[in-house]
Amino acid sequence: MINKEKIYVVNLQGQKEPFSFHKVYRSARRVGASRILAEQIAQSVAKDVYSGIKTIDIFKIVKRELFKKEPQVGLKFDLKNSLKRLGPSGFPFEKYVGAILKKRGFHVQLNQYIPGHCCSYEIDFIAKKEDVLYIGECKYRNNPGDRIHLDIALANHARFLDIQNGNFFKKLNKKIKIKSIIITNTKLTSQAIKYSKCVGVDCLGWNYPKNHGLENIIDSQKLYPITILPSLKNYMVEIFNEKNIILVEDLLKIDIEKFSKQAKTSINQITALINEANILLEE
Repeated sequence: MINKEKIYVVNLQGQKEPFSFHKVYRSARRVGASRILAEQIAQSVAKDVYSGIKTIDIFKIVKRELFKKEPQVGLKFDLKNSLKRLGPSGFPFEKYVGAILKKRGFHVQLNQYIPGHCCSYEIDFIAKKEDVLYIGECKYRNNPGDRIHLDIALANHARFLDIQNGNFFKKLNKKIKIKSIIITNTKLTSQAIKYSKCVGVDCLGWNYPKNHGLENIIDSQKLYPITILPSLKNYMVEIFNEKNIILVEDLLKIDIEKFSKQAKTSINQITALINEANILLEE
């Protein structure tokens, strides 16, 4: 029998690391698989794993096995990749963030120009709720292993300070608390987090804050992007974006026949997506 402790896998950064039974187990548990099912899947992967296998290929095996046994859990397993599928320009991610914030009770304005003391800036979003107003920066990444580094945090805060020294804040009610926030679909480096904390900038990213990261918010409130649905073809992503259908729950509100004609997409394709949406959103 092969000693699995000596088997190495290649992670998303292209680095070798020892195969971890517990990482596979935790990845299945993270999306809601039962302990028994997660154990079965981890054992199945451990049996067939070989040196040099990519972690992305392990993820595909886990997703396939989850979908066979628990379709809803299998759909949720692809959340991280679904955020990358939103589009290479990054703007669909901004629209998605806006949709999430609106569902959380914020009044949101995307792509606003705000004058600072030295320059004017295009801001990804302004979000207001009660007595808090966020000046928001969205950072979208679609390459494996990408992180939000210190330079991003520095540039974000410098811009915020210039806006703070301009006339924009002076027009607002003095009772309103104005904050800067970075929202990303990936992880932040420890230095970016440390600096942002130090200067009072909020951050929301993958697994940050711990147990309250972007994925936790999405999953707890079922605010999944439509790109999480496996039947969604790449060419359809732009069509849905143009129609402002960003969340899976938005899909359930459309008139199938009308939308099929407008988007020049078959009724069968739309129906398949709606069936997956119902599985994903069922209580």
